[in-house]
Order: sequence, then structure tokens, then C-alpha cells
Amino acid sequence: MAVSPVRVIAAVLLASLTVLASAGERSEIPEKYTWNLSDLYAGPAAWRTRKAEVAGRLGEIDALKGTLGASPEAFEKGLATLMDVKKEVVRLYVYAMQLRDQDTGVAENAALFQEAEQLMNAFQAASAFVRPEILTVGRAKVDGFVASSPGLRPYVPYLDDILRMAPHTRSGEVETVIAQTGAMAGIPDNAYGQFTGADFPYPEIVLSSGEKVRLDPSGFARVRASAVRADRDAAFKAFFQAHDAFKGTLGTLLYGQVMTHVFNKDARHYASCVEAALDENAIPVGVYSALVDSAHAGLPTLHRYLRLRQKMMGLDGLRYEDLYAPAVGSVDLRYTPEEAMALTLAAFAPLGKDYVNTLRKGYESRWVDWYPSKGKRSGAYSEGAAYDVHPYQLLNFNGRYTDVSTLAHESGHSMHYFLSNAHQPYVTSEHATFVAEVASTLNENLLFRYMLANAKDDATRLFLITQRLDGFRQTLFRQTLFAEFELEAHRMAEAGEPVTGEALSRLYLDLVRTYYGHREGVCRVDDYCAAEWAYIHHFWAYNFYVYQYATSLTASTAIARAIRDEAAAAKPSTKTRDAYLGMLSAGCSKVPIELLKDVGVDMTTGAPFKAAMDEMNELMDQAEALLAKQPARR
Repeated sequence: MAVSPVRVIAAVLLASLTVLASAGERSEIPEKYTWNLSDLYAGPAAWRTRKAEVAGRLGEIDALKGTLGASPEAFEKGLATLMDVKKEVVRLYVYAMQLRDQDTGVAENAALFQEAEQLMNAFQAASAFVRPEILTVGRAKVDGFVASSPGLRPYVPYLDDILRMAPHTRSGEVETVIAQTGAMAGIPDNAYGQFTGADFPYPEIVLSSGEKVRLDPSGFARVRASAVRADRDAAFKAFFQAHDAFKGTLGTLLYGQVMTHVFNKDARHYASCVEAALDENAIPVGVYSALVDSAHAGLPTLHRYLRLRQKMMGLDGLRYEDLYAPAVGSVDLRYTPEEAMALTLAAFAPLGKDYVNTLRKGYESRWVDWYPSKGKRSGAYSEGAAYDVHPYQLLNFNGRYTDVSTLAHESGHSMHYFLSNAHQPYVTSEHATFVAEVASTLNENLLFRYMLANAKDDATRLFLITQRLDGFRQTLFRQTLFAEFELEAHRMAEAGEPVTGEALSRLYLDLVRTYYGHREGVCRVDDYCAAEWAYIHHFWAYNFYVYQYATSLTASTAIARAIRDEAAAAKPSTKTRDAYLGMLSAGCSKVPIELLKDVGVDMTTGAPFKAAMDEMNELMDQAEALLAKQPARR
């Protein structure tokens, strides 16, 4: 049901580890724009004191071996001890991670985080016996313990999840060995990060302006969004040809990552790697298959948008290199942090006063670390795994509309953490990524609708609609393409076929050309784009993760529409809104599929994806109407 502590924390580490070296010193940023880590611990000294105390408690867990089935009292005491120690370990980890992320250049911060990682690994190894031992106790005896001991009732979802996994849980000794392989399983990702972050010979190009640019991931992201087509073309070709030159090495690393998943599949007796990955949160494999099938069925909608983008850009033909460039004339929307907070709070009004007021208090209480600074981790995340403390947000705010949208996104995660922690005991407070991204993308939806309703001119409206449509393209279709690539790469390994850089490039190019309509003349994809897979960090860092971006966006689109429709009805209703807030408050007290069904969304069907396609087509109708009002191009 819930993800493990490591997976909870890993889920928020999606941003690149690239730091913003050009930013100013952290000491120059006003305190009100920085988060307050003293709400976790007074400082590193207090952290180390508490860490020593918690490390000493690992012996308490070891002493539980062989005692869980002795009596209801022993069972309850054992589970309470396990959760209490886990809660403390996670809190220590969160502080160390965030301290490191606010300045990765401080050696002491990095050392503190390594200590936290070691403690987390020690906890996982020490507690590896728990699931096998509960299975040994057995369903009948566990149910009898629960019936006779009211204190065990909060643990029922946790226990049901363990007992559900009985066919895939091994003996205590084997589980310990599997847990100990965790460090080795991370080697392909660590090697990929080291190679691409420090050792990769990123190319340089000279732009049409005469500027020389090093095409590391940051430089490439900047140039691919250029309004100058020749610069985009040069960047794509140089960047992907550089990756193609190392496809043998990178393919070997990805093969290593895939084989760790094959090992887990075999060790736990699953039929496939995708089944093993999805079963952790009780997600049927059919949900994954339905997403891929729905994406293929929805390609005509994507192709309609690509043709519309080509028209907006005034191009004779669309190429893969054109997809990140501005689709419409520049609309320079700029905001201060105060304006960004005011916009998001106003946009979230459909979720009710309690939601808005809680978030406002969080903003005022320094939940958010706003500005980039020297050594600060790039990207954005929300972290709320420290149960007894409020959630935190890391941003790199530059005042653009996308930064406001990022604030909305991360605030959705923060409120999900806050509501789950406020309404659930620790054992059911964690929530799966499958529903976590619903909370974030729904807030993006609300912000977009608010901004569109309050836009003052057609240029801004067209800009906002295009941003939203491109979000659908990148989240629904691009992430599903990644998901299909991941699925096929694992199937190749499971079938004993070679998983080489050459084979991966062939697979990837075929998928990109299918999705983007290369053969139909919709968007040209050149051969060198085949190496793009080698640039996507998610394939090394995660295990069948990216599909959840797409499923979450389809779910949140359907829920947001229902909330809007009920509010606008002749007799307004808050039925869907209340059910949605109930989902955010439910933690992992139910499996994710059932939580979404409670809000009226059945992810085992293609209906949510179809609803998203309807919304895309509706927005394209609006965009075409706005374009028709503009003077004809000459």
C-alpha cells in the first residue's frame, strides 16, 4: 500500500542534482524566503545527539525477533516499537537531506547525509525479519489478535498489505539478503550520475548570436527553448550525438539497472518486472497496459496539437527540435513570491477555506525555501515524511509563470502530506506516488483555470492555453512513451534478448516516431534523436515510476472538472471536493486504486484518459478561436 521510507523520500528527489553555480550566496537571501529547519532539529549538534539515541534503539527491533506471535500484547508492542523507531529514522533522514540540499557545497552537510543514509540502511536491515515473521504468524492468528486488542486496529491496513504479499515474501534470512542488496542495486544509477554529472564530455556550440554554450543538461534545456531554429537544431544534433557516442557504456549501465529488477522479480516469484514494481502499491498491471493503449488511441489528439503548434510557430513543417520553443509570441509574466502566494491561494478557493487557510499559514511559517543560491540543489520538491512536523518545499523561484505553477504543484504535495499526517496514525500516514501526483497536478489545473479566467488579453490567454496543452503533451504522451520504453526494455531482458545501447536506441527511435507522427508527416524525428533515452535519468533512478505522472494527470483532470461542474451547477454541490479532500486525508488506509474510486475515478478503465483528451480538444478549440481573431501572417 504505502511506499517504504526510502521510496517515500526518493519520490521527491526527481530534480537534477545540478546546482545553480551562478546564483548568489544563501546568506544574502532574507530569512522569510528560507525554510526553517529548526522545526525539525535545533541544529546539527542536536541532530547527532538524537541520531545516536535512535541508533541505539535498533537493538530493540532485533530483540523482537521470534516474539511477534506470542500474544496480542507482544504483537502490539512489537509493531508500536517498529513504527516509533521508523518515524525517528525518517525524521533524521529528512533533516539531513534538506540541510544538504540547501547547500550541496558544504562538506559537513554531505557527511551528515551519509550518516543518515547509513542509519536508514541499518534500520531496513534490522527490520527485514518483520514481514516474514508476520506471515509466519498467519492470517487467522493475526485476525484473532486484532479482534481481541483494540490497539491493533490502526495497523489493519498495514497488516492486510503484508498478508496480501505472502506469495512474494521470503524467509527472514532471504529477506535480509534482499535488503542487503539495496546498496548494490543503486550502483548503476550512481555510476550514471557520476558519469553524466562530472565525467561526460558535453559538447560546445556557437549560437547565431556568437555566444558559445556548453551543452550540459542545463545548457541544452536553455537552448532547446530558443526562438532561433538554427540554434535549436545545432543543440539537438550535438547533444544527442554526444550521447550516442557513449550508448555502449550507458546501455550497459541501464542493463545493470534492469537486471536488478529482474533479480527482484525472480527472488519474489513475480511473472514480470512490471508486476513486481506495481504490486508494492496493489496497482493492477492492467492499469499500466490501459495507459499505453489509451495513449496510442489518443495519438490523433496529440497530432492535432502538434499541427496547431506548427501553425502557431509559422513553420512549413514541424520537427522534434521545435517542441520546446515558444509556440506563441512572448508573454512576459513576472511575479514576486508574495504575488505567487496570493495567486495560488486564490486559485485553490474551490478546495475550501480550511485548505486555503492552512496553506496560507504554512507560507507564513516558512514552509518554503524560495530562491536559488550558490550550491543549492536545483529543481523543486515537497517533503513531508517527518510525521510530527509540517511539510517543507524546496523551490528555485525566478518569478516566471512556470515558477508559480511549480509552487502550486509542490503546495499540492505539501497539503497532501499535511492532511494525511493530521488525520492518520503514523502507520497509515504515508501515501503512494500513484495518488501523490494527483494532489500536485490538480493544483496546477486550478491555477491554470484561475489565470485563464482572469487574463486581461488574448495574448495572455493563448499563452496560458499553450502552456497547458504542452503540459498535456509532456506529461500524458511523453511520460507514457517513457513508460512504454521502460516496459519493452524489461521485456527484452526477461526474454533473454540483448539489452545493449544499440538495441535501446532502435527501440526508442521507433517509439518516438510512432508517438510524434513521423511517418504520417506530423513531426519529423531525425535519426540522432534515437539517443535521447540516454539523457532520461528516470530510467536509472526509478523502477516503473514515470507512468504515474500520466495516470495522475488524467485522474486530476477528471476530478478538477467534476469539482468545477458541481460548483457551477444550478444547485451547487461539494460532493466531489469533499471526497477528494477525504482522499488526501486517507494516507494509505486504502489501496490507491480504491482511494481514487472513492472520488469517482476508475483507473482500471480508459475513461480518465479519454476525459483528458476531451479537455485537450476543448482547449485547442479555444486556441483556434483566438488565433482566428489575429491578423493573418504575411
